[in-house]
Formats: sequence, structure tokens, C-alpha cells
Amino acid sequence: MSSEKPFLICIVGATAIGKTALAIKIAKAFNAEIISADSRQFFKEMSIGTAVPNEEELSAVPHHFIQNRSIFENYSVGDFERDALSLLKDLFEKNKVAVMVGGSGLYVDAVVKGLDYFPEVPSEIREQLNFELNEKGLETLQDELKNADPTYFEKVDIQNPHRIIRALEIYRATGKPYSSFLNIENTKRNFKTLYIGLTAERETIYARINQRVDQMIEAGLIDEAKSLFGYKEKNALQTVGYRELFEYFDGKISKEDAVSEIKKNTRRFAKRQNTWFKKNEDIHWFNYQTGASAIIDFIKEKNAF
Repeated sequence: MSSEKPFLICIVGATAIGKTALAIKIAKAFNAEIISADSRQFFKEMSIGTAVPNEEELSAVPHHFIQNRSIFENYSVGDFERDALSLLKDLFEKNKVAVMVGGSGLYVDAVVKGLDYFPEVPSEIREQLNFELNEKGLETLQDELKNADPTYFEKVDIQNPHRIIRALEIYRATGKPYSSFLNIENTKRNFKTLYIGLTAERETIYARINQRVDQMIEAGLIDEAKSLFGYKEKNALQTVGYRELFEYFDGKISKEDAVSEIKKNTRRFAKRQNTWFKKNEDIHWFNYQTGASAIIDFIKEKNAF
């Protein structure tokens, strides 16, 4: 390799696009290990609904940050940044190449670029927002965020109360939109990064999502969600695939409607993922059907291995 710096290959793209399979082939080609940057695959209680790699995939290449935490632990993107950088330091001592894969753009960016740093927020602001969430509902907070920070509103998961409250507490504490604190200054890393993105026509992505949801239901997602129903307030469970089934268990919607909502909300999630990644001009995009060998050749050519 021509560069003296070690090299991180990031595989990104929407959910169900084929990132895991490609990451394994690339890791094998460079004798590298894989870091998962999927913020829901960290949790050992959630496997079917988070599309955790199967045993065959996990045994093909060493994986890290797969089901290594519990939903009962607080584990933030800042924690992941620290832990992933520490692991990369060790991995790069064995091999100058590592692979990171995941659809959680914020978690990928935290490792590659560094987290954005925000002012401290008085606890009473957070408490007030949680009170308003319980009294008035999520929609009221969504409306406030849309007016206060339309830029962030466009890319945040607006069904995730944790994210909405985080953005609003910064706004209320400072009078400035949450998005104004993003990407002020990127941290320098001691490794090079190459982004590989997988893409497809919207109809193809949606069809793959629908198929994956059906497979999850067949694999036992309903039973998995039922076992977690008693902990539905946990932040880790504010996740598509679980939220909708919790509504079914609460008697608010039918099972059929819950499955339909999972598909719809996963499609929305994929759209937000693509919006996030499309803003990154450093990503080299490939059609999801592109052979792994062609992408591996591209990586070699790009970095003169």
C-alpha cells in the first residue's frame, strides 16, 4: 500500500441493500476484520428485528460490535466513537486495513470525522421536554422542531422521541438550531478512509425491504418483540420493527396493520439513510448488483495496494 497511514473501508447504504455480504467479501480480500456501525445491532436482546448477520456470516470474518451490549445499558454514539477508535488502533497494528459497515450514518461519521460537540443543557429543560412528551404527545414536539430547525427535521427519525428531545433541548438551551452545531470542525484521524456506497432504484429497495420484513416475521420477530414488550420504553427499543408490534400488543392496531406499518416505516428509514449518505461527496456509489470483485479491484486501484 502506498500510503503510510492505515486504511478504513466504509460500506454504507440503505437498509436491506446488501452491505453485510459485500463487507464480508471485501474483508476476506484484504484479510481484514469488520466493525459494525449499525446502532441497533449492538444489543444482544434484539437480533431478528435488527437483521444481525447470521452464524455463517459471523464466522466467515471476525466481527465487532455485534450484540455486545444490553438494552439495559446506556450506550451512546460518543461511547461507540471511543470504543471503535480504540479497537481500530489494535486492528491496525495487525493489519493496515479494516472494514466498517452500517447504515447508521451518525455512527459512521463519528468514527471517521469525529463527533460534533454540544453545549451542556440544564437538566430541567430535558425534564420539561419529557413532561411535554407525556402530556401533549410526540406530534407537538415534532411541530416545534420543524419550525425551530427544518434542516435537522428533514433528516432525523421524527418517530424517535429521544432524538427529537435531544434536538429541542439544545435549541431551548441556546436559542440556536441543533443543526448549527453539526459539522463545525472535523477531527483529524490517523487513518485514511474510502467510502463505498451501495444503491438501487427506489422500487428495488422497497421490494427488498418488504421481502426482508416478511422474512423477519417468519423467523419469529413477533415472539422476539413480545419478549421485550415489558421494556418498550427503553431507548434501544424505539426502533422500527419493535415500536409497531408494541402497538399491536397494546391493542391499538391489528397484527396485519403492524406488519404493514413496519414496511412503511422501514421504507421511510431507508429514504432518510439515502438522504444522509447522498450529502457525503466522498462516497463512491455502486449499483447493488455490482460484483464484489469489481469493487475490490476499484479499492486496490484507488489505493495502490
